[in-house]
Amino acid sequence: MKKSYIFGIIIIAAAIMMIVSTAGDASSYVSFKDAHDMALNGNNTKIHVVGELKKDNEGKVLGINTSQDKLSFTFIMVDENGKEQEVFYNEPMPADFTRSEQVVVIGSFKNESFVADKILMKCPSKYQEETVI
Repeated sequence: MKKSYIFGIIIIAAAIMMIVSTAGDASSYVSFKDAHDMALNGNNTKIHVVGELKKDNEGKVLGINTSQDKLSFTFIMVDENGKEQEVFYNEPMPADFTRSEQVVVIGSFKNESFVADKILMKCPSKYQEETVI
């Protein structure tokens, strides 16, 4: 067999192994209710929940509580189905967190509380058109 054929087979095998190994890390987007049900059934895989921060009528963010050392915080998030849930994040609050339009938390339920390992934010775009009156 030629060396180029052997090299090609090795490259293809490596690509297949990478695809199989990353497929197990893929998580799905669910609501807080689905995430809670998954945790009750013993499924502790990391999942994505999409939602917004809870705000009052004036647009002020409600329910953010930082720890005394500012190294962790909790906040109330409303998922796409309207369910409110307190989320714990064991890292400092990200910059412009309260300005975000949409939030994606990646984590799982532990003891009736959603614990986020990572937070992704969609901040307002400075390029959006504004209505001029």
